[in-house]
Amino acid sequence: MAIRRSRWLCAVAVAATIALGLGSRTVALPKGIGDALYATMMFWGLALLAPRARASRLAAAALAWCVAVEGLQLDHAPWLEALRATTPGRLVLGQGFHAVDLVCYAIGVAVAVGSDALLRSARAHVDRAR
Repeated sequence: MAIRRSRWLCAVAVAATIALGLGSRTVALPKGIGDALYATMMFWGLALLAPRARASRLAAAALAWCVAVEGLQLDHAPWLEALRATTPGRLVLGQGFHAVDLVCYAIGVAVAVGSDALLRSARAHVDRAR
């Protein structure tokens, strides 16, 4: 039987990932770190909404979202540009298409899936020890 994710833990993971992502913007780190963290945050956000979902489905949905947002950066409709001119819009929608970001998203999702597996394994181990 699969171990259900803790919504509380998922919320903490979302908050921690956002904090790391915002922090990565203030320190001289490679841009790709922020993109990977964005994808990681999407995984944890989806896990928060669907704690019983398979990690593979969460990963696919998070990656699809990130690819869609990156593709949307090719569109320069005035209303999109107006959204991107705001801080929340820039953080959620990004500013310009970069194909290498797709690799960063895949890495971020892979990190989230690995972290999820470790956390769920640890929880199962604790439950068995009881």
